[in-house]
Amino acid sequence: MSEEVSMDVGVQPLDAIMTAKEIRNHDLVAALPPGTLTHKQVQKARKGRRLTANVQEKVLSALNAYAAPESYRREELFNYAGKR
Repeated sequence: MSEEVSMDVGVQPLDAIMTAKEIRNHDLVAALPPGTLTHKQVQKARKGRRLTANVQEKVLSALNAYAAPESYRREELFNYAGKR
C-alpha cells in the first residue's frame, strides 16, 4: 500500500499550462503519430501519477509540437524526474 501512495506526486505544472492554454488531452495525443501517446498517459501526467522518463519525453514532445513555436523543457512540466 505504501508503494501505491509513493506513485502519486500530485497535480503537475503540465496541468496548469494545459488549462491556461485551453489544450485538451486529445490535442496532445493527436500532435504525435498514432500509437505514440495515449489519452491515459496524458491524464496520468497531468494528475501526477509517477511516469517513466520515456513517457515524460513523449508528453513533452507532444506539447512542444502542439504549442510551436513555443517550447518547453521537461523541468517546466514535471516536478519530479521520471525513472529511466
